[in-house]
Amino acid sequence: METPDVGIPPRLAERMSMAEQYEYLWSAHRRARPSRRRVLAGAGAGASAGALAGGLLTGCSPAAPAPRAATGGTAGRDVVPFGRHLSFGADPRTRMRVSWQVPAPVRRPFVRLGVRPDELGGRTEAEVRPLYTPGAQGVRPAVEQYYVHAALDDLLPGTTYYYGVGHDGFDPAAPQHRASIASFRTAPARPERFVFTAFGDQGVGRGPVAVNRLLARERPAFHLHAGDICYADRAGQGARSDGYDPLVWDAFWRQSEPVARSAPWLATTGNHDMEAWYSPDGYGGLLARFSLPDSGFAPRTTPGAYSFVYGNVGVVALDANDVSYEIPANLGRTEGRQTAWLRRTLGALRAADEVDFVVVFFHHCVHSTSTHASDGGVRDAWLPLFEEHRVDLVINGHNHVYERTDAVRGGGVARPVPVGGSADPARDGTVYVTAGGGGRALYGFQAGVAESYEGHVTRHGEIDSFRWIRSGERAAETVEWSRVRYRGFSFFAVEVVAAPSPRLTVSARAADGARIDRFEVRRGA
Repeated sequence: METPDVGIPPRLAERMSMAEQYEYLWSAHRRARPSRRRVLAGAGAGASAGALAGGLLTGCSPAAPAPRAATGGTAGRDVVPFGRHLSFGADPRTRMRVSWQVPAPVRRPFVRLGVRPDELGGRTEAEVRPLYTPGAQGVRPAVEQYYVHAALDDLLPGTTYYYGVGHDGFDPAAPQHRASIASFRTAPARPERFVFTAFGDQGVGRGPVAVNRLLARERPAFHLHAGDICYADRAGQGARSDGYDPLVWDAFWRQSEPVARSAPWLATTGNHDMEAWYSPDGYGGLLARFSLPDSGFAPRTTPGAYSFVYGNVGVVALDANDVSYEIPANLGRTEGRQTAWLRRTLGALRAADEVDFVVVFFHHCVHSTSTHASDGGVRDAWLPLFEEHRVDLVINGHNHVYERTDAVRGGGVARPVPVGGSADPARDGTVYVTAGGGGRALYGFQAGVAESYEGHVTRHGEIDSFRWIRSGERAAETVEWSRVRYRGFSFFAVEVVAAPSPRLTVSARAADGARIDRFEVRRGA
């Protein structure tokens, strides 16, 4: 017995925030979901595992007998929050979003905030977004998870705040819970210097933990996650047959909390983030788990597409599942609205006096010579816009390696950018970085292609690779733009400097801390 798919009409969704979309899906699925008694009766009558597993359910009816909770626990004082993670509101100078998880239902969740850890103020109300994942007979039981979100607005720019999260029965201001207090810093009005970090394809395990620890040393103002976040969906094809374990998210948030509780953790959607249990496009789970920036521009049916400005950098996140030729489960889902929004957003950022640099990040690769190579759908839809608006840096994941191009324009090398080199995108073209070494099992490069990175530079030359085309087939191509290649766990940090000489200094590091790449992006150099 399956629950009918419930989606949000596109024109309605475009006027709704992430929280409003979640509430819509939660209410709709609660009305559409058959009662637990009917599901169990169907199972007793010989319902198949596929019928039980096929139903997509977002939210859980309070009247239904509760399935096994995500991590156990009882309401009130015995329920300890975990998995705190931050995100910006529309303006990083004055708005922050605090999210966390609880292992059981709670009453009246809240955030306490102050400028001193021992003087937290009154309660800011938070909302609980319950997420129900039906069981698969003979595979796993049903699971309920509870995600909590609070909006902190009217903050002061450039200010360090301390916060604690709680609910009835758990007060972070109580002496026994003060160790749970964390902090964040709002964006300064005009920062002269700051650092942000990025990677994709993280997962759960020792590799991600090692990369997170190294990343934390950078004390980033924010972190960009280029998709394939935790791999609860194993196959990454956007299908209900992929194999799915929602409890991987619990482990992911516990693993990420030491960094994400203080540095806003800004994610976009990879192919493994299309969790087909939740809504027709698979994004219902993301709407429950994340409160990403509501920029006021992005098509709100697409939680992985948004923008924000931090200092002199405009950042744009995109959902590449919408344009991917390689994995077409969500191909064309916004009917061109995301691309139209991208065109407007890039134009507005380039026209903004305070913005020196535009950084775009998404999952599927524009230029790569690793396992998945390059996605022609991304190139067809967005490459002309990147070149028209002279985007400074494009960050991808998908291929589990580090790979970086020269400055590219018109499909070819406009300026070589060796290790230690520099480029001016207004003159030279855009540098593309594949940062898929965040912790998942690693890939290699095309046959016969050697690694080349700082301390191990090999001869530069042409490489035989391929790109995915609309038919879903591979088209061979020979490229010269692949400059740096490294197949270990890695991340990169970008030091941003403002006037009088604006520049981005990029340093990529392996999991042992060794630097594997460095280059600069300058305006007017």
